[in-house]
Amino acid sequence: MSEVQANIQNEQATRSAKSANAMRPEIIRLGIALLGGILVLNAYLAKVLFPHAVDPVAREFSSFIGALMLSLPIFWEAVCDLLKGKVHMNELVGLALLAAFAMGDYSTAGAVAFFMLITITIEKRTAIGAEAAIEAVVRLTPRQARRIKADGSEEEIDAFNDLKAGDLCRVRPGENFPADGVIVKGTTTVNQATITGESLPADKSENSEVYAGTQNLTGLVDFKVTRIGKDTTLGKVRNLIADAERSKTPIMRMIDNYVGYYTPTILMIAALAWFITEKIDRVIAVLVMSVPAALVIATPSAVIAAIAAASRLGILIKDVSHIELAAKIKAIIFDKTGTLTEGKLKVATLVPVEGVELSDLLSVATSAEHHSNHPTAEAMKTLATEAGVQCVQPDSYEEVAGRGVKAVFNGRSVMVGRAAWLEAAGINLDDVKESLADGESQGMSVVCVARDGKLMGWIGLSDAIRKISEEAISMLKELGVNQCCMVTGDNERVAQAVAAKIGITEVKSGCLPEEKEAYVHELKKKGLLVAVVGDGVNDAPALAAGDMGVAMGAFGSDIAVQSASVALMNNDLRRIPFLIGLARKTRVLMNQNLAIGLGFIVVGVYFATLGHITPIGAALLHSVSSLFVIFNSARLVRSGESMQQVEE
Repeated sequence: MSEVQANIQNEQATRSAKSANAMRPEIIRLGIALLGGILVLNAYLAKVLFPHAVDPVAREFSSFIGALMLSLPIFWEAVCDLLKGKVHMNELVGLALLAAFAMGDYSTAGAVAFFMLITITIEKRTAIGAEAAIEAVVRLTPRQARRIKADGSEEEIDAFNDLKAGDLCRVRPGENFPADGVIVKGTTTVNQATITGESLPADKSENSEVYAGTQNLTGLVDFKVTRIGKDTTLGKVRNLIADAERSKTPIMRMIDNYVGYYTPTILMIAALAWFITEKIDRVIAVLVMSVPAALVIATPSAVIAAIAAASRLGILIKDVSHIELAAKIKAIIFDKTGTLTEGKLKVATLVPVEGVELSDLLSVATSAEHHSNHPTAEAMKTLATEAGVQCVQPDSYEEVAGRGVKAVFNGRSVMVGRAAWLEAAGINLDDVKESLADGESQGMSVVCVARDGKLMGWIGLSDAIRKISEEAISMLKELGVNQCCMVTGDNERVAQAVAAKIGITEVKSGCLPEEKEAYVHELKKKGLLVAVVGDGVNDAPALAAGDMGVAMGAFGSDIAVQSASVALMNNDLRRIPFLIGLARKTRVLMNQNLAIGLGFIVVGVYFATLGHITPIGAALLHSVSSLFVIFNSARLVRSGESMQQVEE
């Protein structure tokens, strides 16, 4: 068993144990609340309905035992908090219950404790729900895999312990893929909504990529494993959800900073109420009414609802603080290739200079790009294979980031790359400048080829614009994000041609990775909050430099995903305006929830001090305020349903 696989298995076991351990106290707490509530209710009904038939001592004993059962969990939580040096709402409730016991009002103590236990359980369930979401993601990966042996037979193996990159596995219809990989045999359709948010199944054939946790629907396929465990796309999803769960928004951090002042303030108000009125029931009501449960869950409940809505559409937010940040975005910088365009370049034209054959131009260019993974190189390799053009491996090879490649074949040097780069190296391009300008005006990306210091010609490549790019830009402008910019390594003519078709007016062309990053800083200096959208390794510096980075197609470049704040599990640009709109709704709901929580406390404490609210009434109002906040936040969960319906 490899160390990584062992860690994954241990992590799963730990998470399962934590989930079970987290659920057990909730079940016990609910059982105690139910039994204690029955005893307190029994005493109360006996007093009201049968005041003379039931022994008062027995009645009070039932009330005392029920109140004690209900109060002990709260006392325990309060003591644990104090031992940790923390002061939360449990301490206020504990003081109120002690006061009720001291005055012999066991029915009041029981009723207050009952409502408080219900509220605490609701809050605990919210936290457990976040952990359960991670568990649900983990469970998508099957425990078993069918590995194909050298003789063609199948063997059942443990997907977490025995499966390795390079293994050949078989997946039948209805089963989930145990790892990321590439199909080598068979055709099928795959439900990958759990990863990409796509509402429709995706067709898969030979050389198609598949992801761990997605479901094979129709055909029997064999696939070669490329990534396992934490390295899979599903593993990234799980890690991003876990990161979001641990993080806090600025508002949540602000509440944490001031909570230490809250309890002493409330205790002073309660002491003042006792000093003026000398009525212990008012002190109890003040303490119960001031418990800040609704205030504490005001922002987490809204954030959890927003993360659920975003995740359903394949938007993964690494840190929940970026939800508040997204609501304030005023400028967005888009990379062109692979973001606004499909990123699948195709050779559109070959233009050799006089005396050079088409096949020779393509052969030299493809051979020089033999070791490159750049989309330009892949497009030329594809055409060379289809045309049957022979390519050879270079004796030496050097890739110059953002410019091109250098290679040597049998002592002859070759340069393939940008026209400006070749010109700077002293290569004369006068013979092709007119044709180059024509190609660029048609929106083609141009690659020039030179051998032994002489130009051989140029190759034009085209990249289709994504159909939804124009719609996404329009949606952003409707949201008030009017400064939409495009940065690209392509030349000015190509960049302007693409920008004009999708409604972008601000373009920065001919950019190297460091120049993209510098442009981000330039916009930030103007006082704008800037989001950067990209998909490749060359976008990573700009993604990290932006106030918010959005990685397109998170199963693509690992470096881009790590540098970004938000990862999109598909390439639908409309997710970006949806995220900004969702963030703004979340911010509004946070403020509403805070107003509700604070309003209940201020008004409740005021009327409790005047004696208009009893301790039991305060406990009931406390529970109502918490439920009010949770139901208000739950409205966010259904956000984006209309977008899913449009896709379907």
